[in-house]
Amino acid sequence: MFSYKKIGIANTITLVRILLIPIFLVILLVDWPRLGIFSNHSDFVIVAQPIIAALVFSIIAATDAVDGHLARSRNEVTTFGKFVDPLADKLLVTSALLALVQLGGVPAWVAFVIVAREFVVSGLRMIAVAEGVVIAASPYGKIKTVLQIVAIVMLILADGKAMSLFSGPFVLVFTALSNIVLAAAVIMTIWSMIDYFVKASDALEGPWTK
Repeated sequence: MFSYKKIGIANTITLVRILLIPIFLVILLVDWPRLGIFSNHSDFVIVAQPIIAALVFSIIAATDAVDGHLARSRNEVTTFGKFVDPLADKLLVTSALLALVQLGGVPAWVAFVIVAREFVVSGLRMIAVAEGVVIAASPYGKIKTVLQIVAIVMLILADGKAMSLFSGPFVLVFTALSNIVLAAAVIMTIWSMIDYFVKASDALEGPWTK
């Protein structure tokens, strides 16, 4: 039977991280004032909604470091954890990007580039494993993940009514900075993919054994 003791605390945190993603999407996308639940405080909800969404996203993203540290310190590194941990990261970033595309905060092509990179890298890893080639972890992958998370948090805030709390110049500067970080995330996403192609070149040459 699948139990907490079998999967360990690190993997449990990772699974909770995945389960929190729909909650983040509800907070970000649902029109709370229209539901009538907070009709008496609609102005407050409109301003607070993106702030709360950005905070929840940040907490979910931060747990990645927590479960990784626990897995290593408690000697709970498992095959299941190696699969589900990066999956949680991909689901979180992808869901946030698609939500921002729906809200108009991110161009669809940006989301496509970032999501497509994950498919390509996953495919390269499968080929490398089949050919017996070990691809070492690249620091570029961590950098692109950090840039993506920072960009998403900034874009959630920039795209929401939370900016109404600040003056015009601050809003313009913050929006410009969020776009710069997003551009850096896209560049690092592409660069990290190229790095994987270089490292997987031996596997891509074949012989592609059956």
